[in-house]
Amino acid sequence: MTLTSASKAPPRTRGDGPPFLMALPALLLFALFALVPMAIVVYLSFTRWDGLGAPSWTGFDNWRTALTSDVTRHALWLTVKLMVVSWVVQTPLSLLLGVFVAGKQRYRALLAVFYFVPLLISTAAIAVIFKNLLDPNFGLGAVLDLPLLNQNWLGDPELAFYAVVFVISWQFLPFHTLLYQAGARQIPASLYEAAAIDGAGRLKQFWHITLPQLRYTIVTSSTLMTVGSLTYFDLVFVLTGGGPGYATRILPLDMYITGFQSNEMGLASAISVVLVLAGLVLSLALVRFSGFSRMRSQQAGM
Repeated sequence: MTLTSASKAPPRTRGDGPPFLMALPALLLFALFALVPMAIVVYLSFTRWDGLGAPSWTGFDNWRTALTSDVTRHALWLTVKLMVVSWVVQTPLSLLLGVFVAGKQRYRALLAVFYFVPLLISTAAIAVIFKNLLDPNFGLGAVLDLPLLNQNWLGDPELAFYAVVFVISWQFLPFHTLLYQAGARQIPASLYEAAAIDGAGRLKQFWHITLPQLRYTIVTSSTLMTVGSLTYFDLVFVLTGGGPGYATRILPLDMYITGFQSNEMGLASAISVVLVLAGLVLSLALVRFSGFSRMRSQQAGM
């Protein structure tokens, strides 16, 4: 039995090449700007180096110091705490806002414009703005004479961490809202129409239709949110500098202070490798246990 012309593979044109060659430029750039620097950092983590002279091999001394240092372990704990609290705060709010602004009403589109304004502002500018707004002497609370707001938000060890969480959430809520808005707009309206005919109210529609349809959007947003928590540096550095004391000294900031202020580049390299490994493990775990790697169309069979 001969194959018909319709089932034959299309002829290769003169410009086509092996798939590997098509991806080679991107792989070379990735190796040059990611793999090679990472290999150098791993090497430096086994050395003592002040950033100026020649590195000297010390074996696992930096790793023992990083794993036993109370400051670094506290920074790791704060990073995990920041990750969890940020996810708990941002995920429900961004999910609800994303579903809300996904509506077709014009006033929702207008509100979406204001929601997305923080995406246009740089992180350093946001930190400077909130540092002034939260100042107990001439900040927003002092100007409005509101006792609830007029507190030493960035100077009190008990409040500084949650002030940082608030500013981070204010900055990144619009981004995750945008993800949920895009996902909600892909849900077929026929699902809601059928549910309404069956007598399901808004709450049941949200619980049984919207949430299941946004499953993979939640996984994507959570992955970006948790892994991104390992990279917060500029905002915390400008806002609090890691203080007061060690109240907001998260792991990326601990790495910077260790390397560029204490001139212990080897120890800072070990901390940076820990950050990379933590991000890799988190990403793989979320993809593995969420079923994202087996992602299929949610609209199959419709």
